[in-house]
Amino acid sequence: MIEMETQSYFYGTGKRKSAIARVRLIPGEGNIIVDNMPYEERFTRLEHRRAIQKPLLITESLGRYNAVVKVEGGGISGQVGAISHGISRALVKADEKLRVLLRKEGLLTRDSRVKERKKVGLKRARKAPQYTKR
Repeated sequence: MIEMETQSYFYGTGKRKSAIARVRLIPGEGNIIVDNMPYEERFTRLEHRRAIQKPLLITESLGRYNAVVKVEGGGISGQVGAISHGISRALVKADEKLRVLLRKEGLLTRDSRVKERKKVGLKRARKAPQYTKR
């Protein structure tokens, strides 16, 4: 409890694809602000909203912290994954006991899959031009 008085927020950095999210968890009533707007306005799809809330729901801390997020790079799904990862890492800094719960759900592991580069002579990373026999 002494840590909470000396430190005003808990910080976590989340990454997914080429998106990076910087998350601050501030003790509060459960608002999530992404780039100075409520996350409901920023992410309209229900799956995205659920993914952002997942670390808070699993740890039963949905109404305990306000999350202020700055996210850059990537697309919508990459940004959502980065935010979820950042919230998870910030929750672990807030309470170390939550690590086991978040690790079990796979929220602390950085999803390292990124787009494969295009190869010479191919149309995309692996798609080859159509083969013609004659």
